[in-house]
Order: sequence, then C-alpha cells, then structure tokens
Amino acid sequence: MRQWPWPLRWGVRALALVMVVVLVATGWFVWTVRKAFPTYDGQIKMPGLVGEVTVHRDSYGIPQIYADSPEDLFRAQGYVTAQDRFWEMDFRRHITAGRLSELFGEATLDTDKVTRTLGWRKTAEAELPLLEPETRQLLEAYAAGVNTWLKDNPDTAQQSLEYSVLGFQRTGYRPEEWTAVDSVAWLKAMAWDLRSNIEEELGRAIADAKLPTERVDQLYPGYDFRRMPTIVTGGEVTDGSFTGGGTRAKTDDAAQAPARALTSVLEAIRVMPDDLGNGDAELGSNSWVISGERSTTGKPLLANDPHLSAQMPSVWYQTGLHCRTVTDACPYDVTGFTFSGLPGVVIGHNHKVAWGFTNLAPDVSDLYLEKTTATTAEYKGVQEPLQIRTEKIEVAGGKPVELTVRATRHGPIISDVMSDAEAAAPGGEAVALRWTALDPGKTADAIFQMNRATDWTTFRAAASSFEVPAQNLVYADVEGNIGYQSPGRIPIRTEGDGTRPVPGWDGVHEWDGFLPFEELPTVLNPDSGYIVTANNAVIGDSYEPLLTKDWAYGYRAQRIDDLVRNGGRLDAAAMGEIQMDGRQGFAPILVPHLLRLGAGVKGIELLRTWDYSQPVDSAPAAFFNAVWRQLLLRTFNDELPEGARPDGGDRWFEVVRTLLDRPADPYWDDAATANATEQRDDILLRALREASAELVERLGADPSGWRWGELHTLTLTNESFGTSGITPIEKIFNRGPIEVGGGKSVVNAAGWDAQEGYEVKTVPSLRLVADLADLDASRYINLTGSSGHAFSPYYWDQTKLWARGDTIPWPFTAKAVEKSAEHTLTFKP
Repeated sequence: MRQWPWPLRWGVRALALVMVVVLVATGWFVWTVRKAFPTYDGQIKMPGLVGEVTVHRDSYGIPQIYADSPEDLFRAQGYVTAQDRFWEMDFRRHITAGRLSELFGEATLDTDKVTRTLGWRKTAEAELPLLEPETRQLLEAYAAGVNTWLKDNPDTAQQSLEYSVLGFQRTGYRPEEWTAVDSVAWLKAMAWDLRSNIEEELGRAIADAKLPTERVDQLYPGYDFRRMPTIVTGGEVTDGSFTGGGTRAKTDDAAQAPARALTSVLEAIRVMPDDLGNGDAELGSNSWVISGERSTTGKPLLANDPHLSAQMPSVWYQTGLHCRTVTDACPYDVTGFTFSGLPGVVIGHNHKVAWGFTNLAPDVSDLYLEKTTATTAEYKGVQEPLQIRTEKIEVAGGKPVELTVRATRHGPIISDVMSDAEAAAPGGEAVALRWTALDPGKTADAIFQMNRATDWTTFRAAASSFEVPAQNLVYADVEGNIGYQSPGRIPIRTEGDGTRPVPGWDGVHEWDGFLPFEELPTVLNPDSGYIVTANNAVIGDSYEPLLTKDWAYGYRAQRIDDLVRNGGRLDAAAMGEIQMDGRQGFAPILVPHLLRLGAGVKGIELLRTWDYSQPVDSAPAAFFNAVWRQLLLRTFNDELPEGARPDGGDRWFEVVRTLLDRPADPYWDDAATANATEQRDDILLRALREASAELVERLGADPSGWRWGELHTLTLTNESFGTSGITPIEKIFNRGPIEVGGGKSVVNAAGWDAQEGYEVKTVPSLRLVADLADLDASRYINLTGSSGHAFSPYYWDQTKLWARGDTIPWPFTAKAVEKSAEHTLTFKP
C-alpha cells in the first residue's frame, strides 16, 4: 500500500517514539485505552429526548435502537455512533473541509489544497437549505446526539486513543461540535471515491501525448455487448419515459491536451487519501436479486457487496433504527449499513423492502482544457473573468497558508493545485473540472426516503432524489417483487462522449442539463426472475442517451449471471457462496497460450489441471497471477507513461484478449531492445520465466507448495495513523496481514495493482444477503467491526469471518433482537 505522508511523519518523530515506548511500558497506556471504551449498559440521561430510547447490542457490538419518534431515534443514533466511531467522524470532517493540516501540520497540506479547490464543504453548505424540512430536522437531531456525547465525554482521552497520540504533536486540540453540514459533506467524499471515469479520461490524454490516437484507443476497447450481459435487457426512451431503441452515441475528437497541466491534475488526485479510492478501477460492487420462483423460500433474496478501498476501521457501520410502533408519524423500522457521521441506513432493509447499491459509474465529470491568464479564461473568443477566491489553511506547528482557487465557467482549475497558479498562467495551460458532485443536490433526502419506503412506487420516488454518486439500485419486497432502477444526475452533452478532455474555450462541448429520471433504465419483475448488476453496461448500445463509454467489462456480471441462471433454486447460503466465487474469468483465454509455450518452465504444470479458482491455498492461482502481472509490465510499461499503465483489471483482460490474436502488434515489441523486434510469444515466454523465478525466490523451489494467499495479503491500515512510519504506533492501530482469496475483477473482488504487487487494495467492504421470506434469517458481515477503538473486542472481530466468507446473523424483529442482545443501554429524557 502506498505510504501517504500522514500524521506522524513529523520532525518530532524520535520524541514521539520515546513517548510511545514509555506509554506501552506502563499501566497508564492500558488505562488510557480503556478510558475511551463506551458505556454499553445501564442508563444515560440525554437532554432533548421526548421519550425513552433503548439500545440493544449483540455479541458483535452492533446497536439496534428503539424509540417512539424519529427525532429521538436519530438523536440516539448520533450518540451511539459517536460512542464507537467519533475519531473517525472527526477525522472525516477534516478531510471534507480541507482542514487536516490543522491537526497534522504540513504533511497533509497538499490534500487540504485539493479539497479546498474542489470546495466539498462549500457545496455541502449550499446543499443543506435545499433539503426537505424533515431531512434537515433529522440531521439536526443526529448532530444533537453527537454533541450530547461530546458533552458527556469532555476529555479527549475519553473520546478515543487517537487524540492521545495526536497530542504528541498537536497539543490543546478539542473537537468542535458536530453539525448537519458535517454529515452532508461526507456524501462528497463518497462521490469522489466513486467518481466514474476521471482516471480513464486522464489516462487517454496522457497516453495521447506519447502514442498515436489509434494505438491509445486499443487500450480502451468498447463494451462487448455480444459476449457480456447488460443489466436491463432492452428498452428505449419514448415520449419522455423509459420504455424500449435509439442510436449509438456520437464520438468526438479531443484537442491535444497540455502534458504539464494534465500531470498536475494526476498529482492532485494522488495526494488524496487512499481511503477515498484514488480512482482504482476495482472500485465497484456486485449486487443481484432473485424472485421467489428461483429461491427455496418462495420469496426474493437480495445480495450486495460493495467494493471499496480497504481501511481500518471499515467505512461501514452496522445499525438498526426502529420505531417501536411503525406509524405515519414514526415510519422507521430499518437496519443495515450506514456511514459513521451520516444518519439513516444506506444499504439494508426495512420491514417491507430491501435494497442494495453498485456503482452505476456514468460519465458525470469532464476535464476542460482552458486558455487562461492569471485572471481570465477564453470563451468563444472573449476573455471572461475567472472566479477567484482565497482559502486560508491553518497549519499545526506552522504559519497559515493562503491558497488561491481559480475557477472557470466549467469548474475549479485543478491543475493549479500542485503548481503555483501564477506560474501556470503565462503558458495558458489549465485544466478545469466539471463534476456533478460540485453542484448542490438532494441525495441526503433519498436516504431517509428509502429508509421509510414501503413498496416499489415509494422506493422509486426515493431513488429520484439520489443524485450523486449515481448508483445501480436493486430492490426486493416482502410481496415478492424485484426491481432495478438507475438514478443519478447524468449530464447531457451538446458535443462529445466524455472520453477525453475537451476545449473549454470553444463553447461547443457544454452540458445542456441532465437526463430526466423518467428516462433512466428501470425494470420490475423481469421474465428471467433475476437481476444482476456488477458495474457492467446497464443497457445495450441502442439506448440513445449517453451514460458512459467506460463500463466495467462484464466478467463479474457474466459469472454471477451464469451461477444464478444455472444454480437451481437458491437459498441465503447459496447466495453467500456466489459472493465468494473466485473464478478467474480471463484465465481460460490466456492459459492455453501459456501451456503452448511453457514447457520446462517451473510451475507450468500447475496450470494444466487448474479449475481457474483462486482460494488462498491455490498454487496455480499464485503462478497465473504472477505471470499476468509480468505480462502486463513487459508488454506495456516500456511505452506507456505513468498514469496510463495497466493495473491488471478487466479492461486489460479485453486489451490482451485482442492482442493475443495479433502476434505482431507493436505493443508486443519491447522498446528497450533496440536490436530486436519482439512478438507475442517472446513476451509470453518472458513473462512465464520471470514469474517462475519470482515465485521460486518468494515462495520456494517446489511449485506444489506455492500459495496464492502468501502473495495476496490484506493489511488493514488505520486511515489516520496507520502509515505513520513509526512501528509501535502502526501496531496499535493496524491489523494483519491476513491471507485473502479471490482476486482482480472476479466476484470475490479482492483487488491488487499490477504496478505495485499482489497486496490487496480494494475489497468487498461488506457482504449481505436479505431474505424477504424471513428477515431474521438474513445474513451480513463487515470488513472489520463495529468499533473504532483500537483495543475494543469489536475492533476487527468480523475480519477473519469476512476473509473466510462467513457471515453473522442479522436479527431484525424485536423478538430476535432482544434474544441476541448482550448489552442494553437506556437513554432517558
């Protein structure tokens, strides 16, 4: 994992190390750790409550909250979440506000500059007044609960161990009160995490500077609608509604992008936290839903596993929110996964409906090449004034830093962030970002609306407010219905297809509003009896509105489709087994070539009887993935600049699949060998030999003893202190490594980056299976645990289960929740 210059890379590192050693060696350390552990039993008085609230926690510390009014319910959710995760919440709001340097000094200054330039906090502030009054009221109730916890725990040592560690450098820090804007701002961070094709757009443009366009286009093949499935099998927009033909979207040639400005944009993206994804192509997800005709229960089953960056603690927090009596005045009876700091449940089910998300990944961002001076940008031959503001960034241990943020009509100039704006101006090279997440929206409304939805009609109404990030929504209800809906704010372009940066000065490549919700693909109760989404194409290329040209390429979707279609009647356990499927979908295409050439190469015989699965103890999987990595490095790294090199995901499956039929393609030639012209078989054989040598060195001389899990490991890295560079600190907050099966672009999507090695970077961040016949029979698992306290028994108690593919019970009804309760806390007015 990339070492991000995070909080403890300080000039006082030696002093901090001494202090940590002292702390570890004394009982004070143990006392400090335990001081921050929450109260899970007994009674607590909470000002502002109307009635009594009860919180039951099971053996995994997961809270189920019961109240008689929405305000009491969400006030208690704020308090309970703060008990377990307040440091994480505080840290996250510093990310979204561009205020990390107030805590950690100059080490995080570049990150703050990017966030301030994008203006996440300002967008969230503008969003709050647009939300429904009920949404604002419940956001305020949640904030009030958090702030009651802060008043009950005024000493930062009571709040979390991280504050004690932070005190080594940043003395006197006290968290501010929580606000509704703090909650809304986190939605901007998640939109960044799932920001669609900015990296693909950059990658094309960066490669364009070195290679002819036609060769670059080889690296971005179109979706193969003949081989791979779509989510919705057909349809068109007629009279303003989605019903069923159309024509292929128009393509466009981009202007040649300035290399210096694009490099600055790439650098800006890379200084953002790894926990926010950094555009990893493996960020996506699986979800599918089957009707009662395909289940053993006669009612639908719904499965979901979002793929996000691995982090400690998990990005998700499990919670149940229950009105004791469900009425119009108190309509919430919902449970599942939410984000720390955000009220409501994001993924889960209530007493009537269940839902899951995968990333729709429409093209909702464009990079505009701008002709600028220090204060103007050209537009249709006229110099328009730039929007210019100054941001003041406080820096712990240093002087405040002023940041000049410039924006054109298209958005903030992000190429300024990593280079001085005045230095960039004389050359006129600038890149602005137009992105839907920078427009105020109403996604927070959608969360509460989905939580209280009772049928397909009310669920779709909620989905219409879910604007950013645009997601695939799968649906099931207790009446037996299953459905799919595409929501999201998706731009209509006057020209172009969004695949490359476009001129900002010509007035041609503009956004002309957004696709109406009614025109987005949807389906209810398809004849097939199931719906699968895995970031693949939503609908065929006859659908006229342009959603994107950068889908995932369908390998995961096809595998899930095959397993569901051919699996007979499925139960919850069978749905969970599909989630753990690790079959390497590209291996059947590549392995015959390797067997043809690999005689005498140590390890080649492993592939002869391989079933293409990738459990931790698989020797063939270890060898194949090593060959795949070496093949990518030897084929492409000699020609492609950084920012366009292969990570190894399913786009590269398609690129290499095509190249295998072109043995003399120029990509096979090694540019570093001036006196030779390599072809396909030369590079394949080189990859085989180098992979074999690598595994002999790392795993031993006997191929039968090679294990995929020894290469493919996951270290759960704390998002704030996990890359401090000080071993004792990292041992306090990090966990692992643990061996993980699965791999890149497979159903069990434990992704790794071919440029860096085999260590796991992205994961199924949760897994759930909702059983609509018996909601108490549903199952789920989190990546780590419910607690953010490093030595809590709930810090990572779910991780080993998660790695094995196990799940835990998901009690829902009051009787089941009370039966599973090991702790009960009562809040009294």
